[in-house]
This record gives sequence, C-alpha cells and structure tokens, in this order.
Amino acid sequence: MATMNISLPDPMKDWVETQAKTGRYSNSSDYVRDLIRKDQRRNDKIAAMQRFVYDGLKSGHGNRSKDQLFAAAVARVATTPDSE
Repeated sequence: MATMNISLPDPMKDWVETQAKTGRYSNSSDYVRDLIRKDQRRNDKIAAMQRFVYDGLKSGHGNRSKDQLFAAAVARVATTPDSE
C-alpha cells in the first residue's frame, strides 16, 4: 500500500482523530480511506445519473401524457418489493 502525507488545518486534523477514536475506525488512515470510498461511490452515482439524463435527452420527445407517465410510475412502484 502506498503512503501519502497530507496537510490539514488543526480543526480538520482534530476532527479526523476524533472520528478515529470513536471505535468505528482503527486509526485515522482507516477513516480517510472510508471517506475516499464514499466519495468514489457518490461520484459513480452522479456519473450514472448524468448518463440517464443524457440518454433521456438523446431519446427525444415521448408520446405519453403526464397522466400516462404518472400511472406507469405508480404501477412500477406497486410491483417493487418492500413498497408500501
């Protein structure tokens, strides 16, 4: 595993150390790695949403009314497991 040194203002350094001491992380590095993994997942989700928007725009105008679209969405939710 590679090593990287970073500079943080004192309040941020204190925050990282406090988070590591909560017991959820074995040390500060584990906390920072967790933050990076979460940021990577977030960026992946944003990229997927951007692709959905792009694909939707590229597909052109639909021919269903807003009522038809809403009914289709309600039907989809009704068939989804764990829906209430």
